[in-house]
Amino acid sequence: TQSNPALVISIVVLTLNEAANLPRCLASVGFSDDVLVIDSGSSDDTVAIAGAAGARIVERAFDSFAQQRNAAHAAGLRHKWVLHLDADEVVTPALAAELMAIAESDQEHAAYRVASRLMFRGAWLKHAGMYPVYQVRFGRASVLRFIDVGHGQREAPDVGPIGTLVAPLDHYNFSRGIGDWFTRHTRYAALEAARAGRREWPRLATMVARDAVVRRRALKQLADWLPCRPLLRFFYSYIIRRGFLDGRAGFDYSCMMAIYQYLIDQHMVEQQTKEGTHDRS
Repeated sequence: TQSNPALVISIVVLTLNEAANLPRCLASVGFSDDVLVIDSGSSDDTVAIAGAAGARIVERAFDSFAQQRNAAHAAGLRHKWVLHLDADEVVTPALAAELMAIAESDQEHAAYRVASRLMFRGAWLKHAGMYPVYQVRFGRASVLRFIDVGHGQREAPDVGPIGTLVAPLDHYNFSRGIGDWFTRHTRYAALEAARAGRREWPRLATMVARDAVVRRRALKQLADWLPCRPLLRFFYSYIIRRGFLDGRAGFDYSCMMAIYQYLIDQHMVEQQTKEGTHDRS
């Protein structure tokens, strides 16, 4: 048996010019003695900060989130369990305790979903931030792998039994300002448009599934077919998800997500126009 369950958890952190965020992230995972930073060519003090904190560093040109995370496994992890993070995410004390309890005793699951609390203007965006939205980020290093989906990643389909963690991460997605958020989401919009361009009708069974993650993915497939999506996205975030309870921050974030959806739709129109031009040539 392990005398210290914290020492069976490795941490992977993806970075690119994250000097402002990385110290907070690394401080939250001090329970682990194996932190691996996968850096995509930072030009600020990110690598120096990681090294000073005792992290191992692998420099790798970015191709996708899934491939960066998989590269960490190829680089070698010292422990049986691994937690994947972005540099603007923070492990709460409650989550750290839950992870250590699982690492000490779980014999059933291959991986776990974790929710993130979106932090905006110094507070948790509880309603408009769609909490809880889950991603698989914690699992057995021997089997946990990722595939690309849109601008992000998803667990590979053959990972094995997946559980759900109770405690969340804190996600400081706006820590580098609104301008940075829009720059990133302009880039993400093209990737989401490419995913939506391969749209398929969801199966009814998935839309009414008991698993909330399966239902959410099916509803996202359905949303790809709907008209007036920027307006619908605002309505869903601000009214259905009660973003108005988040005050001015909820209204502003709902507007930003509507703009993001508009960018996705414009990329889709552009792709369809190019495909039509190719078809006529």
